[in-house]
Amino acid sequence: MQALDDMTLLREYAARNSETAFEELVSRRAGYVYAMALRQVRDPHLAEEVTQAVFIILAQKAGRLSNQTLLTGWLFKTTRYAALAQRRAAARRQRREQEAQMQNELHTPAPDPLGEQVSPLLDEALATLGEKDRQAVLLRFLENKSLAEVGSWLGTGEDPARKRVSRALEKLRRYFDRRGVSSTTAMIAGALSANALPAVPAALVKTISTVAIAKGSVAAASTLALVKGTLNLMAWIKTKTAMIIGAGVLMAAGAATWQAGGPTGLFDRSVLEQEPPQVKIVASKFTAEAAGNSADKRLGTGLSAPAVVAMAYGFDTPARTILAATLPEGRYDFIASLPQGNAEALQREVKRQFGVVARRERRETDVWLLKVKATNAAGLKPSGPNPGEYMLWRAGSRLDCQRLALAGLTSEIEFEANIPILDRTGLTNRYDFVLNCKATDLVDRRWDNVNAALDPLGLELVPGRESIEMLVVEQAR
Repeated sequence: MQALDDMTLLREYAARNSETAFEELVSRRAGYVYAMALRQVRDPHLAEEVTQAVFIILAQKAGRLSNQTLLTGWLFKTTRYAALAQRRAAARRQRREQEAQMQNELHTPAPDPLGEQVSPLLDEALATLGEKDRQAVLLRFLENKSLAEVGSWLGTGEDPARKRVSRALEKLRRYFDRRGVSSTTAMIAGALSANALPAVPAALVKTISTVAIAKGSVAAASTLALVKGTLNLMAWIKTKTAMIIGAGVLMAAGAATWQAGGPTGLFDRSVLEQEPPQVKIVASKFTAEAAGNSADKRLGTGLSAPAVVAMAYGFDTPARTILAATLPEGRYDFIASLPQGNAEALQREVKRQFGVVARRERRETDVWLLKVKATNAAGLKPSGPNPGEYMLWRAGSRLDCQRLALAGLTSEIEFEANIPILDRTGLTNRYDFVLNCKATDLVDRRWDNVNAALDPLGLELVPGRESIEMLVVEQAR
């Protein structure tokens, strides 16, 4: 079996139900999936469950994957979705303190200093790359392919493959640099190689293979729930991604028939990275407000004109906007996907379409202050040593938050209530928590109901008046 490549093994399994072929595939790839899962869920037992779920899904989809599929790339995406589903499920179950879970990781070898900084951010960094760039990096460093082999896989020659890998490493270097991790492309290449395909105990490989081949019928209930959650998440993101990909074509044609919305935290940055360079604002068909960004590239849907102006000038919401000019009614979609200078380009487009410019100015105004009502509240749990991106997931009146600073919570409340909300808790950690609060209570500023939802977190909102930076929008001359 060693002479067969991954897709041949998968075809052998799909066509002839060859357990030997699937077990060989698991033995090759389980280490890669487990290592990535561990970086994201930060717990060995949960990482094993994520690994199990990924291979169950692979067994279920074996006959539907194209021969051109790069299995390493497919496993990368599926593991990210499974890890996200696992973290959401873990938050809902309100598991034991994450610090206790971290003790299990003390048995792993200590990484080098750069690895300690890079490893937790590695998968998020790779996810920001375009599909071809990510495939090139995965092939070159995680599969240890030669540049000629990378070029063959991508349908180019060795020289274009070398250039693509170099560009991708430089993008990763800039990603880490923006997060305070000083590195070089050579150091990042070394960190990537160090994360390639570690060995997995034979007993775990056998267990994964047996359960996956059975399509999960003998899996634990928690694993089956994770498989279902991952498949639902994959289907949802596939639909959303298709809509966002269509945005570039439709926006270029001057149409406004797209929707980039969805629960915050699931914005697919790699999609925006692949959009053709353009800056447009068009009338929207949607009422749901949503926006996302990748570096300084950005897009949004269903936004009011004041919201578009605010975001063009670096304000997350229009709540801190003073309108000294008339803006049009209705809702708008926008995209700014230039290689650089998107904020300035979007401001020029705002001036062209809406006839306004804006400036920052400090003004005294009514605000609401988020304060600590009770310390050590059970509902507000420190996230632990995980520097990954924060996530929000909305479901009806429920807002699931992971690794969120309380300044982020004030931004969410401000966006809905359309009034400045200031963080005065003095708490600087990131937290995992659930906020059960109806959007209508925020929109209608029913502060008693909002405070009732904040009470389990030991927090409260109180009225105040302070001098803050505001955005003054004026008629362009």
